[in-house]
Amino acid sequence: MPWLALEFEVAAAHTEVMTDVLLELGALSVSTEDAEAGTAQESALYADPTLAAAAWRRNRITALVPLQTDAAGLIAAAAHAAGLPVAPEARAARVEDEDWVRRNQEQFGPLRAGARLWVVPSWCELPRDDQAVVIRLDPGLAFGTGSHPSTRLALAWLEQSLRGGERVLDYGCGSGILALAAAKLGAARVTAVDLDAQALAACSANARANGVALEVAAPDALASGEFDVIVANILAGQLIGLAPEFAARTCRGARLALSGILAAQADEVSAAFAHDFAACAVAGEAGWTLVAGVRR
Repeated sequence: MPWLALEFEVAAAHTEVMTDVLLELGALSVSTEDAEAGTAQESALYADPTLAAAAWRRNRITALVPLQTDAAGLIAAAAHAAGLPVAPEARAARVEDEDWVRRNQEQFGPLRAGARLWVVPSWCELPRDDQAVVIRLDPGLAFGTGSHPSTRLALAWLEQSLRGGERVLDYGCGSGILALAAAKLGAARVTAVDLDAQALAACSANARANGVALEVAAPDALASGEFDVIVANILAGQLIGLAPEFAARTCRGARLALSGILAAQADEVSAAFAHDFAACAVAGEAGWTLVAGVRR
């Protein structure tokens, strides 16, 4: 199917956060280049976005997004998260479908996401480690391959926190990587929720590929009931709005892990959950923070 390519320029200091947020918001790929010299460095399909050279004074960013995307709204949201006072003007162009994932397979290999957790694409050999907990996952249109810092933080938290037998809710599941990890780590019941029908389809397909059982649903179809663990890797503003929902879905002692939060937003997110959870920032990587807490 066709896609929309959005191109705009920003100061070099804002490039990394803009790239991160665009990928968080659903961009299939993001590339950066020196706006003057035109030397491209691509971070395609959720690969590590830190390639942008800080030495460049101004960067040109090109994001590939679904054709129906609200381009102005997407750029405005990314600019706000990056701390830009004004959103840059973007040029939009339709591009025809290509096999973007397969074209960039060489950029993806087995990824160690914790002491035991591995995320391994289908075309790669399994790690030679008897203790490895392996998630088979190919890059796709739903966010979550393990390469983004916010995903790695959440995966590491799950590995450290789950003891087996928990009821887990992955809210904003994307590819389902966190739900898959929870199931592989011994959770008794795992529910994956997302607003995006494409994400739900990808999550279900990934569950079948990994031989695990997940309950997959849109938020308005989520069955009643409480969870022992809620994990969510989405943007800070969305997390803040979900505080009452997460409180209603948990009882005293339940655990919470929130990722997709820029370091500067951690206090605001913690404060939003403070009424019902003892929550604070517990880990960080590359400017991203994980806020974790326990239900009061």
